[in-house]
Amino acid sequence: MSPASSPPSLIQTLRTETAELHVALEKRLPFFSPELDLDLYRRLMAAYYGFYQPLEQRLHRLTLIPTGLDQSLRIKLPVLRADLAALGLDDGAIEALPTCQALPRIDSRAAALGVSYVLEGATLGGQILRRRVAEQLGLDASSGAAFLDVYGELTGRRWKDFLQYLDDRNLGEARTLEVTRAAKATFTHFEHWLDSQKVLL
Repeated sequence: MSPASSPPSLIQTLRTETAELHVALEKRLPFFSPELDLDLYRRLMAAYYGFYQPLEQRLHRLTLIPTGLDQSLRIKLPVLRADLAALGLDDGAIEALPTCQALPRIDSRAAALGVSYVLEGATLGGQILRRRVAEQLGLDASSGAAFLDVYGELTGRRWKDFLQYLDDRNLGEARTLEVTRAAKATFTHFEHWLDSQKVLL
């Protein structure tokens, strides 16, 4: 395969390889369930925090974010904390939340890219969830739903920038496999974690 044709294939491969896991998780998330009330939403955001907190820390500590991707613009944790505070949790309660110990393995820049693909895709999907939470629970960015609109009006642009970044990578077959393996592991570990926190349908 020529280098010119391989970058689009990375995006395509990621989409294809993660599609089934993505759909399976989406079906189990309670955002569109009639059961979604303020208590379930609060527990769901606490569970999200329990996954994102150690995962973002690990990405940072390993400094494996691929060069050229400004990760400081893409940190979600402070916004999640602010949401939890708006939903009634004080600092002590947030610090005491359980955090996921079974995380996807991040042992290379390629693996970090696969994890980032899932986190960035979830941010794009948050736009639909934000509207649902506003309708069902009356929450907005100031009352506990900022995480679902973490990039605000920059959401579309940042997703396109991320895809462009993927497009610009000239990864060989082995590296592409690392990226997709990490992306799939992120979906799997996230679903298992949310399941353990009893917030899925």
